[in-house]
Amino acid sequence: MTVIARAGLPGMVRSEWTKLRTVRSTVWSLVAMAGISLGLMSMIAWSVMRQWDSADPGTQEVLRQYPLELVIARPVYISQLVIAVLGVLVISAEYTTGMIRSTLQSQPRRLTVLAAKVGVFTALMLVVGELLSFAAFFLGRAILSPHVELSLSAPGVLRSVIGAGLFMAVLGLFSLAVGAIVRYTAGAITAVLGLILIVSNLTSLLPGSWGAHVNAWMPTNAGQLIFQPTVSADALLTPWQGLAVFAGWTALLLATASYLFKHRDA
Repeated sequence: MTVIARAGLPGMVRSEWTKLRTVRSTVWSLVAMAGISLGLMSMIAWSVMRQWDSADPGTQEVLRQYPLELVIARPVYISQLVIAVLGVLVISAEYTTGMIRSTLQSQPRRLTVLAAKVGVFTALMLVVGELLSFAAFFLGRAILSPHVELSLSAPGVLRSVIGAGLFMAVLGLFSLAVGAIVRYTAGAITAVLGLILIVSNLTSLLPGSWGAHVNAWMPTNAGQLIFQPTVSADALLTPWQGLAVFAGWTALLLATASYLFKHRDA
């Protein structure tokens, strides 16, 4: 334990990486993400191509104009549920098992511990998110190629593919921050999923221009713009502005989590 404490941040990073990669929930969550991003998307795309000739012209035209809705957007919408759970578990599981006490005994500098968790999980989600995003694109393009043209050089496509990976990474950090604040796995997962699935959608019912602004600035509503190849002309945020808003919400939650992590009893 003394060795870890003296090692400081580099030692904690190695420790957190060891914990993260050896926990079964991490492995199965990443497998689920891959299954959704690649497997489910491939099955749907293959089914669509099989029924192409019998599909109505309107459906065919929509798919030609918005192929990334099938290849990138839909997989991300489902994968975000897995990412939210994994982000919460990265830290809440230690409170559930009591391991957090051992971690803080070995490294009394609490912000160093939290920084290591954030750094390791950010790196993991960035790598996994981008790999899955590009793999989904190339696999989807191969399946759709008989009837739908899809190229990285088309307007907004490369930004959408890269943006999908960035969105996953920010969502993971957002969920980690909620997990650090709430500390209880069930409560934190409920909070994150409630925001993603319910609150964000309900804000669209708010009246007037202020309601439109509230809806646009909700964390995941704003962040999802980054993997949309086209954004309507009357949208309140551009894709990169939307990602910045989502990152801002995440930074605010991480700052709150850092304060509480430092001052609350384990």
